[in-house]
Amino acid sequence: MPILILVRHGQSIYNLENRFTGGRDILLTELGQQEARQAGVKLKGIKFDIAYTSVLKRAMDTLTIILDELHQKEIPIVSNAALNERGYGSLEGLDKAQTAEKYGVAQVEIWRRSYDILPPNGESLEGTYKRVVPFYKAEVEPKLKSGENVLIVAHGNSLRSLMMYLESIGHREIVNVNILTGIPRRYDLDDNLKIIDVKYL
Repeated sequence: MPILILVRHGQSIYNLENRFTGGRDILLTELGQQEARQAGVKLKGIKFDIAYTSVLKRAMDTLTIILDELHQKEIPIVSNAALNERGYGSLEGLDKAQTAEKYGVAQVEIWRRSYDILPPNGESLEGTYKRVVPFYKAEVEPKLKSGENVLIVAHGNSLRSLMMYLESIGHREIVNVNILTGIPRRYDLDDNLKIIDVKYL
């Protein structure tokens, strides 16, 4: 029975500063590194066969720390831009509170959480879904079907997209889904990749 683990990267500098990050390549804070180590501790006992991550440093560094904690640094690692965070366009680098003051709290929440509304010059969650899920189906599902245990370390919105697919979450329901940094989500799957159990560790 394969196991799939999803982990959002540890706290980044922009997370700490409450800024829109998107495609900007921002490093982890000390707390983010600690969160990654704690994720590794929670995952002890699982032997992974392969790991996937984005091409952004905060996700790659989180994965490196987790695998170091697990003493599994030798497993194959695939980094792909399909797993990158959604692009926030003109909002990237802006303070979220100041942006809310300028545009209104409701508008900013729509940009952040809605499925098909784009932030200015940015990417919607729908756009993120359309690159994340095909990559997952093509690259990850065959591994799981062959019985391999898979670790994916990525970003809030790329993982929200995956959760929509895996857990059949609708466009309206996904608005209320928030993924915390550094907390592994474990999926126990049957041979047909149906979910037997899912939980945060």
